[in-house]
Amino acid sequence: MTEHTLFRDCAAIVTMDDAGTIHRNKDLLVSGKSVAQIGEGIVAPAGAEIVDATGWFVYPGLINTHHHFFQCFIRNNAHLDWTKLSVIEWLDLIYPIFSKLDEECFYHSSVVGMGELIKSGCTTAFDHQYNFPRHAGKNIVDRQFEAAQFLGMRFHAGRGGNTLPKSEGSTIPDEMRETTDEFISDCERLIDSYHDASEFSMAQVAVAPCQPVNCYRETFVESVALARDKGVLMHSHVGEGESEVIKARYGMRTVDWCEELGFAGPDAWYAHCWELASDEIAKMAASGTGVAHCPEPVYLVGAEVTPIPEMAARGVRISLGADGAASNDNSNLMHCIHSGYMLQALVANTRQHPVPTPAEFLRYATRGGADVLNRNDLGSLEVGKAADLFAIDTRAVEYVGTRHDPASFFAKVGHFRPVDLTMINGRVVWRDGEFPGLDEQRLAAQAEAHVERVVYS
Repeated sequence: MTEHTLFRDCAAIVTMDDAGTIHRNKDLLVSGKSVAQIGEGIVAPAGAEIVDATGWFVYPGLINTHHHFFQCFIRNNAHLDWTKLSVIEWLDLIYPIFSKLDEECFYHSSVVGMGELIKSGCTTAFDHQYNFPRHAGKNIVDRQFEAAQFLGMRFHAGRGGNTLPKSEGSTIPDEMRETTDEFISDCERLIDSYHDASEFSMAQVAVAPCQPVNCYRETFVESVALARDKGVLMHSHVGEGESEVIKARYGMRTVDWCEELGFAGPDAWYAHCWELASDEIAKMAASGTGVAHCPEPVYLVGAEVTPIPEMAARGVRISLGADGAASNDNSNLMHCIHSGYMLQALVANTRQHPVPTPAEFLRYATRGGADVLNRNDLGSLEVGKAADLFAIDTRAVEYVGTRHDPASFFAKVGHFRPVDLTMINGRVVWRDGEFPGLDEQRLAAQAEAHVERVVYS
């Protein structure tokens, strides 16, 4: 890896710092793993690679706070029709398909998911891996770390799990179910093996029981105890159509249930939260619990639009997630910036609070993600922060009329092709349509062979 990279004469450097600074026609110097300097006429250190960034808009790398990589093997299935199913009904249909996957499927689907994210400017990815078919073994998350290292992705692993049997009200096939002891034991193993809390860490682990509707109460209680003991984060699905089921089971909705167990706070964040009431949003804001807003499945379910304006007004920590490809069908967080904004615009006249600005949706995908993952070394292009960035060359017809406002571009206009460059931790991992040193066609063919072998055989 080159020790120094100088991006010369960037058309715009969108920093996402506290002031929302956008530098025009400036240079950006990366030294080692971090941003070293931003300014005019920077002198290149000896041996530096000099990149002509004329016409380029340079942004902080996107941070994806919710995904299920394995679902990249189960997408574009028109017969699994969300428009006619509730979330619970959909889970009943799709979980038996999930349970077919083996260890090699989990590895190759992780390469696919992370590769697609990198191509669309994502530099940090959290994956909620809750699918552990017995025949696939316990090394699934280990293989995900292997895939992340192979591609150069900054990876946060969510060790998920499901413990409640179908006979007691879950949607989980027996093949995918674990005991609480199995789940907690493997969480602890992974934390001890991979979790790195140091600056610029490339590998972290969160304790992430899949969802309250599919787990015993003790699973969440023990998750809280382990996470707090190890100093790691907690994550789960909340407010995704299960709240009334949890109320019938426990006499309270999911947010209250999680709060009662201690599964809330600045070391926790929930995925989805589209069905939350105002009092539940207020409780999340008060506790510091974050949210991974995943706009794409909201379109499919069509029940309720996530109350992002109220969350923002109350001070909830907001980030963006692509979600799994069985409910999104792509792994493009950049597209979620656009769809997230447009979704809120659709219902703006029905809401008390105004829709956040387009630039705020970019902030959710950068600074917001860093905040939710408790990574103050990520999320913005500032001296001393990690050299995680992506660039787009705006010298093309689709950018005409847009270049005056780089921060609003992704939410307002959208970007529908791979970025021109992605850098993670000071290393270029995507450039000019290629993963440097890797054969993308070969990687795709290997993954497709496992799809055909397991899913469609």
